Amino acid sequence: MIVIADSGATKTDWCLGNSQADSKFIRTEGINPFHQSADEIRDLLASSLIPRLEDKNTQPETIYFYGAGCTPDKAESVRNALSTYFPQSLIRVESDLTGAARALCGTQAGIACILGTGSNSCAYDGEKITANVPPLGYILGDEGSGAALGKRLASDCLKRQLPDDLCQSFFKECRLTPAQIQDRVYRHPLANRFLASLTPFLSAHRHRTEIQALLQSSFTNFFIRNVMQYEYHDTPVHFAGSIAFHFQEEVKEAARQLQITVGRILKEPMKGLMEYHFDS
Repeated sequence: MIVIADSGATKTDWCLGNSQADSKFIRTEGINPFHQSADEIRDLLASSLIPRLEDKNTQPETIYFYGAGCTPDKAESVRNALSTYFPQSLIRVESDLTGAARALCGTQAGIACILGTGSNSCAYDGEKITANVPPLGYILGDEGSGAALGKRLASDCLKRQLPDDLCQSFFKECRLTPAQIQDRVYRHPLANRFLASLTPFLSAHRHRTEIQALLQSSFTNFFIRNVMQYEYHDTPVHFAGSIAFHFQEEVKEAARQLQITVGRILKEPMKGLMEYHFDS
């Protein structure tokens, strides 16, 4: 048996099995070693993953963990946390971007992008990442992400850059006041998750020209500041993540305007990762 884990800022999806047809799935809270210590990750595993294993003494042959924040210097804390419960398993910890590239491109060359709570992108040669524009997080970067979209929406409503009826609908439907928004962003942890949680409002009001303009501007910004720094001509650009999936028409339109070819769009990388690990 092998374990495949795909972890973002919000959630971690776990697949345990021997084949695509014989697998069990578990979802836990997101794991990110930039925001969580090894002890915090151990506690999360102990409370939300281990109790849900059919056999608490399960020792997979290999664990493939793909996670946000799993840079080479941070991956060790995730590996150490996992080895506490799986001491006999070979544990391979890679970035979520490597996971997205394998899920989207398999063994073919392409450009792989993540548009979820955060955003990222890379050029992939079919075996490894060959170039990566730094995402820089939701304050300095993460263009086109849920956090960036939520930040733009909240800011536009607070500064009355959107029509009054739309602003009033935002505060009412999201059950937030201006003071609460600022408190959640500046005084509470994980502001990126909070901001990304505002994106359903954009989906519900996507018929409004002002919302379409916001979406098109954000996705165009992602392409210009990220994708167009690679050799993107005649190269398919693939996407993984909830934002890419739910707003795929707007993503495709922004790409069309820039003459960029969009390839595969997956809501979650797990399907592609299962194909990569079980079928390759």
